[in-house]
Amino acid sequence: MEVDTQHYDDIIIGCGKAGKTLAPALVADGRKTALVERSLNMIGGGCINIACIPTKTMVASASVANTVRNSAAYGVKANTPTVDLAEAIKRKRSVVQSAREMNLHNLETALDNNLIVGEARFVAPKTIAVTTTEGNSRLLTAERLFINTGTRPLIPSIPGLAEVEFLTSESIMELEYLPEHLIVLGSGYIGLEFAQMFRRFGSGVTVIGQNEQILSQQDPDIAIAVQTLLELDGIEFLLKAKVLRVVRAASPLENRTGNETILQIQVGDREITLQGSHLLVAVGRAPNTESLNLAAAGVATDTRGFIQVNDRLETNIPGIWALGDINGGPQYTHISLDDYRIIKANLIDGGDSPLERLRQRSTRDRLVPSCLFIDPEMAHVGLTETEAQQQGYAIRVAKVDALAVPRARTLGKTDGLLKAIVDADTGRILGCSLLCHEAGEVISTVQMVMQAQMPYTVLRDGILTHPTMTEGLNILFSKL
Repeated sequence: MEVDTQHYDDIIIGCGKAGKTLAPALVADGRKTALVERSLNMIGGGCINIACIPTKTMVASASVANTVRNSAAYGVKANTPTVDLAEAIKRKRSVVQSAREMNLHNLETALDNNLIVGEARFVAPKTIAVTTTEGNSRLLTAERLFINTGTRPLIPSIPGLAEVEFLTSESIMELEYLPEHLIVLGSGYIGLEFAQMFRRFGSGVTVIGQNEQILSQQDPDIAIAVQTLLELDGIEFLLKAKVLRVVRAASPLENRTGNETILQIQVGDREITLQGSHLLVAVGRAPNTESLNLAAAGVATDTRGFIQVNDRLETNIPGIWALGDINGGPQYTHISLDDYRIIKANLIDGGDSPLERLRQRSTRDRLVPSCLFIDPEMAHVGLTETEAQQQGYAIRVAKVDALAVPRARTLGKTDGLLKAIVDADTGRILGCSLLCHEAGEVISTVQMVMQAQMPYTVLRDGILTHPTMTEGLNILFSKL
């Protein structure tokens, strides 16, 4: 049966932050645009459906449980909290559904019938075939294509893992009963957030990491401080560990909450056995590129399957771009949004003259903040001390305990450490790590000073509201 081909100016594959923001902008620029998303349940992308928004909603529930549990320290007597995980999941679903419906409304308003729900794959460099959820097949061609299909949980090759039931960062947020003992495989951002969350819900938690420290990209002093705080919560750690095999101990149907998974682990020169009720695999993310048939378009990927792009997000094929997590850059929603800004500046706002191209945006030298949403938060921007030394900077390092910040004392949230790296020659801030209450908010103030290329003395001598956590920057930079 012959399939009609529909022609567009632009096609976006994937409804992540970059794609969903770009689509209305292209339409407003007079471009006939189609947006293809594989599922109505992923409208708005991974952030609102399976990542940032649902996890932080659940982090909030865990924080409330912890506050109630420790309310006596504030002079408030309360009963020991009972966590109803099913109700926490219900709240999470409600928040996600609200965000998804808002995104769907916005896209339908902008795109009308050109929001297409179905699985897309390339059949030629500028042609895709879409199998819709109704089972129909459509051929779409465009002058320009933008790939924004995101990532999924990476599943490592461990003997026995495929034969047992395990959780990922997605499926764990659908559990409606509390694990008795959660084993977390992975000591990065995803693993640590879920580790503290479920510990505060009431589960026993053990974290397994393959490196000598958790948060392998951070300086050792920050990583150790984070680990110490999590250990105070009752989380156990096995580091420099390699999982040799995973074995099912009992059927979940026979024993829903008890002793179902056994891990054989090599730790140093000894082999140990660890048994838990549930296993969370949180060792990273894999790109959603397999089903795209990128070979038909000639689009190049790296050895992990991420699409290779230049600093303007262009692939090796003219007229095809890759945005967000799929291009192998930092996997943050705010980076995906900045990818959109780069495309908008270059293709909508800019022009083609040499002078205009010089002014166009790229990924070069952009500051990328991050935040680990544990309690207290750990936020970072710029270089670590290790990275600054490796790059040959002459540096000055400032450190101060969070206890020194008056606002932390009033809140009873005095755990943590503030650290800054400054160029000794210019006085400019090279990087900053904040492990403290509201670190994710405070780090933005540091980032703005760095982007303005102002010296650290702006924060040392600035008049910052008292008592706030941001005032801690006065204290931190006065240590230099």
